[in-house]
Amino acid sequence: MSLVRLNIKGISYSQTQNGAYALILNEVDGDRKLPIVIGAFEAQSIAIALEKEIRPPRPLTHDLFKNFADRFDIIVKQVIIHKLVDGVFYSSLICERDKIEEIIDARTSDAIALALRFQAPIFTYKNILDKAGIYLKVNPSKEDDDETTEDGILVDELILDEPASDRPKENYSNKSLKELHKLLETAVLNEDYERAAKIRDEISKR
Repeated sequence: MSLVRLNIKGISYSQTQNGAYALILNEVDGDRKLPIVIGAFEAQSIAIALEKEIRPPRPLTHDLFKNFADRFDIIVKQVIIHKLVDGVFYSSLICERDKIEEIIDARTSDAIALALRFQAPIFTYKNILDKAGIYLKVNPSKEDDDETTEDGILVDELILDEPASDRPKENYSNKSLKELHKLLETAVLNEDYERAAKIRDEISKR
């Protein structure tokens, strides 16, 4: 199976799930986006790694792992999002020590937080992107206003302490596939990535 490289486009606050965020990964050689719902702590850790100016006074958990790995000459070479089951992404860290390669299972949010600290590339398999990727129609005028970091990583809607929305949790199980595809299109147009991810997962289950 062929691997597809991904970059981080940004993090947006969840509009439907209290304390959750949507991490948006972007296909490097394409237009598809891969939204992944992550927790607040992981979102904060990823945001700090993206914002190179921010240095926490004490090491976060992912910083501690990086310091530990550096001390014992362990390198994270790459991260692979290798499986999608019932809306949950599974990832692996490809590590190397003394020219011996090891594969370590990890939550996707943790794997990406570590990939940023090791400057390791992020990949997924083409079949996962075919199944879970969404197309985002970009507004050209808005695109001009977006700010990009020196590495070309777009940090969009990076809000870590915004209160959760009062919108009730939606149930998609009683919707038809036609209705779900229409809701997915609307969510993408509104840049509601977290809702789009949930609708996409419901479609995948069918």
